Amino acid sequence: MIALETNPWVVTAWTVVIIALSAFFVAAEFALMAAKQHRLERRASSAAGRAALKNSAELTLVLAGAQLGITICTLALGAITKPAVHHALMPLLESGMPTAVADVVAFVLALIIVTFLHLVIGEMAPKSWAIAHPEDSSVLLALPLRGYMWLTRPILR
Repeated sequence: MIALETNPWVVTAWTVVIIALSAFFVAAEFALMAAKQHRLERRASSAAGRAALKNSAELTLVLAGAQLGITICTLALGAITKPAVHHALMPLLESGMPTAVADVVAFVLALIIVTFLHLVIGEMAPKSWAIAHPEDSSVLLALPLRGYMWLTRPILR
């Protein structure tokens, strides 16, 4: 964790990757819930369309997989990004308040910042997109989602 805290570029890169993965899982989850079966069947001429139909056919398992992915991303943000933001805020806050107070304020601010990023970019935006374009997003995300499901299926079962 020390290496991550001292290199803001590494933390930023990991944060972007984690939020993007979270957005992927959220969009996949809501796309599958909102997609109409008959519209997905019309797209079955492509590999991605067939993969979207397969995802739709095993909805319970795929939703469990999406939830697992979202949970892992949330935990990763809490383990990587929140401590780094806390660490970055401490010097700024310690200059004007006692260390114990600065530590609590930095913790709360880091939690607010990371939660905001995760909720807005990693959840609300992809959810809105997937609900507005359920079949398009189901097909677009279908192949990577099938790959993820292939990896996690033994755990999910």
